[in-house]
This record gives sequence, C-alpha cells and structure tokens, in this order.
Amino acid sequence: MLSARIYPGRESGAATVLCLHGLTRNGKDFDTLARRLSDRFQVVAPDQRGRGRSAYDSDPANYNLFTQSRDMWTLLDMLEIQRVAVVGTSMGALMGVVMANQQPDRIAGLVLNDAGPEVDPEGLARIRGYVGKTSAVGDWDAAADAVSSLHSTSYPTYGPEDWTRMARATFIETGDELRLDYDPNLTAALDPNAIPPDMWPAFAVLKTIPTLVIRGALSDILSAATVDRLVDQTGARAVTVPDRGHAPDLGETEAVAAIDSFLMSPEVRLRFGGAAVG
Repeated sequence: MLSARIYPGRESGAATVLCLHGLTRNGKDFDTLARRLSDRFQVVAPDQRGRGRSAYDSDPANYNLFTQSRDMWTLLDMLEIQRVAVVGTSMGALMGVVMANQQPDRIAGLVLNDAGPEVDPEGLARIRGYVGKTSAVGDWDAAADAVSSLHSTSYPTYGPEDWTRMARATFIETGDELRLDYDPNLTAALDPNAIPPDMWPAFAVLKTIPTLVIRGALSDILSAATVDRLVDQTGARAVTVPDRGHAPDLGETEAVAAIDSFLMSPEVRLRFGGAAVG
C-alpha cells in the first residue's frame, strides 16, 4: 500500500507538483511548502514504500530509485495526472532525474534539492552512520533532542520550535514510545561496498527539461563545484541557501523565492500544456 497526501489546487484542472522526500523522510516534510503552493497548484506528496503511512517492503532490495520511481508512475496514472513538476529532496531529487529519463514528456520541470550527479563521500558516510540506528524515545522533547543532535550542523539557525517540527515529521507514536517513521531495513539501500554509478549521463536530460538546483551552503552531500559543472553542462538554474547543510527545508526565503519564480516561469508553464497554473 502506498500513501500520499494530496493538496487540491484552488482551480479545477490545476497543474500538479509532485514532492519526493529523502531517504529516511516522508511526505510530511513538504506540508508547509504544499500548503503554500496549493494556492496555484495541486500538490501530491507521497510517502515512499517503507516510510510514513506506506507499507514496508518484505524485500529491502526494493528500496531503490527505480522501484520507487515505478511506484510514482503507478500513483500518477491512478490519479489520472498526465504531467507534473517534481520537487525532490536528496533521494527524491534523484528519483526526479530517473523519472525524467523514463518519461520526459510527463515532466514539466525539476527542482533538485541538494542532490546531483556526484555525492560527497564524507556526507554519505555521515548518513550511513545514523540510518536505522536511532533508538526509540519516550516523549516529543526527547525526539526533538534526538534530531537536533543528528542535524544541528545542517541547521545552525534552528530553534526549539523548528526541532519540534522536524521531530514530528521524523518520529511516530507507537504505544508508550516514539520511534523513527521508517523501516529500519532502509540500511539495505546504503551498501558500503557498492560502487557508485556514474550519474552524469542521466543528468544530461536536464538540457531539455527546465531545472532548478537548490544547494545548502554547508552541504556535505552536494558540492559547489558539482553545481557549477551541472549548470555549465545543462543550463540549469541554481540557488544557494545560506546557513543550511543537507538539505534545505524549502521554507528558507531564498528557496521560496527561487521555487516560486521557477514554477511560474514561461518554460515550465509551457511544458504544463493545458493545465491551469497560477
């Protein structure tokens, strides 16, 4: 079973934005963004298999970009949505690129949040170090402390309310304790012995699909040099969000302005075809 949050647009037939979350996250990450965009768009924010309200997979090998991208096409077909702009964070950004290679005519535009064709090994090692290893906690204050201890370097300006918000999007209540809201077997998607594929050929599709790359200035996953090369090779737009590591939460002033401008740009509106935008 696959679960998705749907935020209807104000207009019938509104263009759709598909929000794809990161490895250990879920669709709740996009709630603030989706509520704001729903003034102009329909927004669909799925929980990928093994996360949030979606079913866990008995075969952890299915926690991969290609199986999850196939899930998204199935979801869009069920909802009778022909074309979307994708806003993807980390893993979700890579899913967007996979989908753009598979069915480019159905992608009106791509917003890639802190992910690109190269991954900094240091950042990947950091993620491997915590996925599936955070213990259950007793209350929401402890949950906020847990996410703060893991991510404080990525969000140096966060205050108590921000950490509580992140905790509520990260943990779920189960009986008398709170646990992480994903299948611990997601660790199978982070095989330390796997040889990373060359993703640059896949990103060549950005030459033909409008793309915005968002990078956290403190990111240990996506380097500034990779973004510069990507912009040079594909013509993608790029914006850097200050005081953010991996990954911006997309509520930052710079991210909000860049996403709004991009989704309302003539090239994206044109690719949406007859769907209502704005």
